[in-house]
Amino acid sequence: MQEDLTRSPSYTVTCEDYVHVVEFSPFSSGSPASLLAYGGNQYVVVGTCLFQEEDMEVDGVQFNALRAFHHDLRVDALAWSPESRLDRIPTISRFCTAAADRKLRLLTSDLQDQNEVKVMEGHGSYINHLVFEPTEGKQIASVSDDHTCRLWDLDGNETAVLRLRSPGMSVCWHPQDVFKLMVAEKKGTIRFYDLVTQQAILSLDCGHSGPLMSADWCLTNTIKVGAVVGNDWLIWDITRSSYPQEKRPAHKDKARLFRWSIANENLFATTGCPGKISSQVFIHHLGHPQPIMIGSSSVGSGLSWHRMLPLCVVGGDRKLCFWMTEM
Repeated sequence: MQEDLTRSPSYTVTCEDYVHVVEFSPFSSGSPASLLAYGGNQYVVVGTCLFQEEDMEVDGVQFNALRAFHHDLRVDALAWSPESRLDRIPTISRFCTAAADRKLRLLTSDLQDQNEVKVMEGHGSYINHLVFEPTEGKQIASVSDDHTCRLWDLDGNETAVLRLRSPGMSVCWHPQDVFKLMVAEKKGTIRFYDLVTQQAILSLDCGHSGPLMSADWCLTNTIKVGAVVGNDWLIWDITRSSYPQEKRPAHKDKARLFRWSIANENLFATTGCPGKISSQVFIHHLGHPQPIMIGSSSVGSGLSWHRMLPLCVVGGDRKLCFWMTEM
């Protein structure tokens, strides 16, 4: 008998509307709680999360919504700036979104009455992913179906364009080296760029025809890269080979997202494409051939890991679903 690995969410938070995107800030907020943003049709909510694993006085999860922002269209992707801090006066919340009008929107707020939105234009097609430079947050990189990766400054100026050979699906910045950027393309190639020369310095190959839907760089151990291609997840050790070290089928339907845990470099999660009724999130541990946990979320969307805990979140129909993993 195979053990039933399906688990209900450890915690849920009710939302007003369908959640399309959800992101924990991967950076310290300067307070015990973690910053979390979620978005959907014409809105973004910024709040803090504190879990009982972090504070014994919390019953399950304590979510505190700090501010809701109007957003002109549905939010399709969101990235946090490392400049977002709750321990400063004034408080600063800064994040960037992508929407179907092919524009990025940089939102800066003191979470009270000071709000600034900067619109960045340049992509010629749908934007799939974006990220802030993680040390100072003064640059943003975005990838698109227009076969480019574009870099922007905080004034909204496009500072560089990297030409790709197929749609750009994921982009990740090296956690310490601000001149190294990873770009994953839909046709199954992952390239690492030197931003000084704007040349590729290393590439990884999926070894079979995609489509590659999502890739992630393990920020706590940067020799590890993971991706989902078709139904499979793939893991590379970039010091060993340009071909994946491990490859396993995960989702019956196509896999949609791959994210490494920040708290534990051996944990990662994958999601299936949102189905008619529910989407599955699989949590995997390197060295285990099968997922160690399967969560199901009604029409799940988005996937993000907590900065300190082995806990991930997926958005759903008027709720956020959190799964806690045993270390």
